[in-house]
Amino acid sequence: MKTILKIIVVLLLFSFSIDKTIVTATIYHADPSQCNADFLTTASMKKIDSLSPEKHRWIAVSRDLEKLGFVFGTKVKVSNAGAMNGVWTVEDRMSKRWNKRIDFLVNKKKKYGKWTEVELKIIK
Repeated sequence: MKTILKIIVVLLLFSFSIDKTIVTATIYHADPSQCNADFLTTASMKKIDSLSPEKHRWIAVSRDLEKLGFVFGTKVKVSNAGAMNGVWTVEDRMSKRWNKRIDFLVNKKKKYGKWTEVELKIIK
């Protein structure tokens, strides 16, 4: 009986760890200095509203997260990021140099933002 309980506890812990991903989050702007030459188009080919990019609620993800299911069009619940908490959609990809990281697409008036231990959960 104790063995069965241990197995159940391990399975529950394993399922919770798969259910969420912990990352560092930062912000980025639709700007040629932070993006490629076509800075108003995301990697998923979506067009960014230059007057209010934040209204889209799009994020860029590091490439390692794509292997975990964070692919273009995926809805993600973000927690532990203060005012940035809520549902966002993956529509952009970060540089190869980043791991376990997301970027929130924001308006240019928001100058700074970095959060650690941000929790991501794919909405199914």
